[in-house]
Amino acid sequence: MQESTGYIDLQVNGFAGVDFNSDGLSAESLQRACQALRDDGAAGFLPTIITAEVAAMERRLAQLVDLRRQLPLAQEMILGFHIEGPFISPESGFVGAHPVQSVRPASLPDLKRLLEAADGLTKIVTLAPECDTDYRLTRYLTEQHIVVSAGHCNPSLEQLDAAIDAGLKMFTHLGNGCVAQVDRHDNIIQRTLSRADKLWISFIADGLHVPLFALKNYVAAAGIDNCVVVSDAISAAGLGPGRYPVGDQTIYVDEQRRTHTEGGKYLAGSATSISLMADHLRHDLGLADGEIAQLTTLGPRVIIDSTT
Repeated sequence: MQESTGYIDLQVNGFAGVDFNSDGLSAESLQRACQALRDDGAAGFLPTIITAEVAAMERRLAQLVDLRRQLPLAQEMILGFHIEGPFISPESGFVGAHPVQSVRPASLPDLKRLLEAADGLTKIVTLAPECDTDYRLTRYLTEQHIVVSAGHCNPSLEQLDAAIDAGLKMFTHLGNGCVAQVDRHDNIIQRTLSRADKLWISFIADGLHVPLFALKNYVAAAGIDNCVVVSDAISAAGLGPGRYPVGDQTIYVDEQRRTHTEGGKYLAGSATSISLMADHLRHDLGLADGEIAQLTTLGPRVIIDSTT
């Protein structure tokens, strides 16, 4: 395996006090976030727009497109966009910290609105396969050379297979965006791992979203070449405990970098940078430098290159 030349993070909601889902994002704040990510070792990333009303998601994507045009550093660092929602499962647990009132049935007209706002820069769309009737969105996105990723979902094995046949290529942060208590054998984690030869599987390696001993098992089961690590970072990443905005919500971060919605029911993104996650991979999973590079740089680059 090759050595890393800089992390490629496929899921970044914000960083260093900057929220990419804010309607008030400025050129100065985007520049600051891009510089902080570079200083943390990133070579590129995908700003991630999460579930909100479709008009708000459109507005936030268009805002990022406009600001990126203004900033050479942003043009270099922002490799495209990841749209996570709103076509996800509304079921408790599976919806996670996404605002359930903004979750929508899979709609091709709504999807086209989002893609148009993103001005051809969409690289990944996360959706729930079981909510995509006849897998219409999956087929359309595949035709557009956009990676379709399952996430915040609970498809049966038959539905997962049908989505793969329609073009599904990835699974977003496996082990999260699902209920806490599952059937010990027939659950979304086991179904997805059983199809690891057909999917890229992303994991959040902060030790909080998935215990590191479990992550070690998952990566071993899926195979390094089929896995990538994402930070799912929010604006708190690179900072400390406190209250932080993510879109229209307030997220709380404790001393252990655990993020949660009010009341502590759901994890809500990560306050851990991908460089710290690489440290976990090295020290807690015992991975070699080449394996870490595969998870944090080479694999993500393959995914992005598949969209061109």
